[in-house]
Amino acid sequence: MNIRIEALTRAAFAPFGDVIDCDRAAKHYTINEGYAERYHDLAKIDVVAEGGRPLLNIFRAKPRILPLRITMMERHPLSSQAFVPLAARPFLVVVAKPGAAPGPADLRCFRTEGSQGVNYARGTWHHPLIALDEAQDFLIIDRGGSGDNCDEIALTEDVFVTC
Repeated sequence: MNIRIEALTRAAFAPFGDVIDCDRAAKHYTINEGYAERYHDLAKIDVVAEGGRPLLNIFRAKPRILPLRITMMERHPLSSQAFVPLAARPFLVVVAKPGAAPGPADLRCFRTEGSQGVNYARGTWHHPLIALDEAQDFLIIDRGGSGDNCDEIALTEDVFVTC
């Protein structure tokens, strides 16, 4: 089965979490005597369940080559997880709605515009980072603290992301 790559929009991604970007839909206002714009409250960060605390990390993702076989998915049952690229380069996001383990027909793939990040809602199934062309750094906001916060499943059917 092949997954079609879709453009990342707020409406299309809403079942999986938030799109993080500075487009016209984001709340923003001028600060610092007019020298900065604040883009406010861009994602619903959800990390405090069962005594969790926010973590701020940088992940460096190696590039992947398309077509890419999707062999596993993961989710975080206790928190959201936000990914913001530190360079304006597109990356891919493969997701499925929270709930039971997804099958191939449940998967969707989005291509960011490079300036967009994503915040996976609690329990959203997702594939690990898919950088394109070259290694890419991401600022990550997720959950620290006790408790098992990562479920992984293996996909038994062949699923590919293609151009």
